[in-house]
Amino acid sequence: MNKVKVIKIGGNIIDNPTELEQFLTDFSKIEGYKVLVHGGGKSATKMAQSIGLVPQMIEGRRITDAPMLDVVVMIYAGQINKDIVAQLQAKNNNAMGFSGADGNLIQSIKRNHPTIDYGFVGDVKKVNTALLKTLLEAGIVPVFCAITHDKNGQLLNTNADTIASELSIALSEVFDVTLTYCFEKQGVLQDSEDDSSVITAINEELYNKLKTKKVIHSGMIPKLDNCFNSLSRGVQKIKIGHHKMLQNPDVLHTTITL
Repeated sequence: MNKVKVIKIGGNIIDNPTELEQFLTDFSKIEGYKVLVHGGGKSATKMAQSIGLVPQMIEGRRITDAPMLDVVVMIYAGQINKDIVAQLQAKNNNAMGFSGADGNLIQSIKRNHPTIDYGFVGDVKKVNTALLKTLLEAGIVPVFCAITHDKNGQLLNTNADTIASELSIALSEVFDVTLTYCFEKQGVLQDSEDDSSVITAINEELYNKLKTKKVIHSGMIPKLDNCFNSLSRGVQKIKIGHHKMLQNPDVLHTTITL
């Protein structure tokens, strides 16, 4: 079975031009099939504030009303996505940028929460695996932003970690998939103040213990929940850490297993 690497980059890499350049250099050297997923929350927040909007977050999730949706589409699907595609083309990777609406690649449904109105936020329902496979086999490097659609003409803001997870699950039907979350830290930390306190391996049992002890908390919980969901649905391997591990497997990082 052919292998594919799905890699998601965090906002702190996107917001730092030097770090982004280094990441894209490492990513461009990966051989074989690969998919890149990005968000860009900080840039969207900055743009929103510059035009007088007040960003609202609940438990790390962005409330997306109509004006905020305009901003995130402009920043994620426009500026950031095209900038990354252009830089990858300069590094001889035949990248192509996508939202979920393009080719109906990722279809979502507007989130229906019993007590919170998230606005135009989407939860992934379906991935067009056949088209994605065709693109990869044609030598395209797909670059996905955090925008999907509902097949009724509505764009939806969708968590980039979740998009990476759902793409990996869908691709695992036809490929051997490794999902990698790259961010500014070296992995999941035992002590958030100590960058060297990387937990090198986490399984579900250890994860539940670390949550109970509050070692793992806040933004890392939805990320790891996504990881275990992906593993239980066919993804072969998940890694979390700094992008240096893309070219050097010996670099300290966290491996997630069931």
